[in-house]
Amino acid sequence: MYEPIRAKSVHTMAGTDSDFPHRSREEELDIQLAGHLAALLAVTDELRALTPSSADLDTAAERLAEQVARLRGGRAPLRAAVSAGRTADQAPALHRRAHTLAGRALVVAASRADTKAAILAAQRMDAHAAAAQEEPRRPIGAAQ
Repeated sequence: MYEPIRAKSVHTMAGTDSDFPHRSREEELDIQLAGHLAALLAVTDELRALTPSSADLDTAAERLAEQVARLRGGRAPLRAAVSAGRTADQAPALHRRAHTLAGRALVVAASRADTKAAILAAQRMDAHAAAAQEEPRRPIGAAQ
């Protein structure tokens, strides 16, 4: 009933594979995970500026920086300067943001079967959930 297509499709690009580089699924997941962890590191640095005596946040920042560097082939993440004007009453909102970012990192780490990153993300989720619960006015996931 139908005649098979004998000519090349007009929708295929010329020089298909050599025109641009392709990444594997694992490489794409590495890039995604590194981005989520770098964002979590930035929020962690903001929190460290608000609570400079927190050894937990210092350790977390070091571990996050190590994971980002590992995922980026040894390149250390850029550390942004902490924005001026932050006050201690903004800490609960930052903890909620960090919790969300850690959750995203956990999903990507689980899909790429990266145990170290998944454990770190889960630990950060727990820590930020506990810190956000200290502020009873807004639960995690509530509009800011």
